[in-house]
Amino acid sequence: MPLALYALTAGAFGIGVTEFVIMGLLIDVGKDLGVSITAAGLLISGYALGVVLGAPLLGIATARLPKKPLLLALMVVFTLGNAACALAPDYWTLMAARVVTAFAHATFFGVGSVVATSLVAPDKKATAIAVMFTGLTAATILGVPFGTWLGQHSGWRSTFWAVTLIGIVAVVVIQLLVPKRLQADAVAQDSVSLAILVQPAVLVGLAVTILSWIGVFGAFTYIAPLLTQVAGFSEAAVSPILLVFGGGLLVGNLLGGRLADKRLNATVIASLAALALTLALAAFAMHQQVAAVIFVGLLGTAGFATVAPLQLWVLGKAGEGGQSLVSSFNIAAFNLGNALGAWLSGLVIDRGPGLAAVPLFAAIAPILALLIAAIAIRREQRQALIPVKAAPTRC
Repeated sequence: MPLALYALTAGAFGIGVTEFVIMGLLIDVGKDLGVSITAAGLLISGYALGVVLGAPLLGIATARLPKKPLLLALMVVFTLGNAACALAPDYWTLMAARVVTAFAHATFFGVGSVVATSLVAPDKKATAIAVMFTGLTAATILGVPFGTWLGQHSGWRSTFWAVTLIGIVAVVVIQLLVPKRLQADAVAQDSVSLAILVQPAVLVGLAVTILSWIGVFGAFTYIAPLLTQVAGFSEAAVSPILLVFGGGLLVGNLLGGRLADKRLNATVIASLAALALTLALAAFAMHQQVAAVIFVGLLGTAGFATVAPLQLWVLGKAGEGGQSLVSSFNIAAFNLGNALGAWLSGLVIDRGPGLAAVPLFAAIAPILALLIAAIAIRREQRQALIPVKAAPTRC
């Protein structure tokens, strides 16, 4: 894998820490700002909605720009946004800063996916995407536990200052390692029309992504309360257990990428099935501590095993003219799933059967995603078998 690909990984690491670290600090943020855990959880939804808003606005505005300057500009927005989070005096200011920071998210990963696939051979595209997304897994394995520990001991604001520093480092690394001339710039005539997004195949891909990550974040948003209030762990145990989740992310991400390079459709189906089964069983495992730790790791594996396959699956439906835009929207779809998952789980806690039932309810969405993907793939396979009628020849 070329060094430029690892520069993208560095940017993904910084963004991953920002997105995920708040989950380990929900209790601390809630206490400091005087809001409930559910309200603090909406900071995750707010970030995710910022990603969804940023995808169309920045995706269309930047579709034809050179990729390297665009990646650098997005990382600068991300860095300034995290500094604003660290300085936020109240809950709503923090929410606004999170939304602004999130604007850079979808376009960075969308453009980064296109750049990553252009840097490698055709049979390594899913693996290249997985390597870039390894930044997210590294953020979970290293950044989130350290950020949680730092926030618990030095205040949650110190965590955002640390992420600001990571953003500065990522800008420098991208500047040094990513070449000025990229093969991805040859596709700079990307479609800037939203019409590409209403194509049935693209809509199906986006819907599957949304549903799958409603399941992932429906459970993961409240992982700290699940571990402390259901499984019976102390707050100090949350950070080490998040390391197990991060290890699962790393395994699932790379495994999903490699399998998708060999059999994309089969990997999409298998990863969605594994995610639904893991969430359903986790609802029962959370009542026993050893089983809870095991299923936290399995949730990470199953959740991130879907990322590279789904991203490549949707890219394949975009055609050559709209990959950056569709790729950005699929990243937005992941985050729309995050927002909906956090919100729906909040309803399960406040108005439903309660916190312990969250993983079981979260399993419903990936089951629906599995059904939709299976039907779509079966239909594509049938259409591929239909012979094309030859045009009549003339003498």
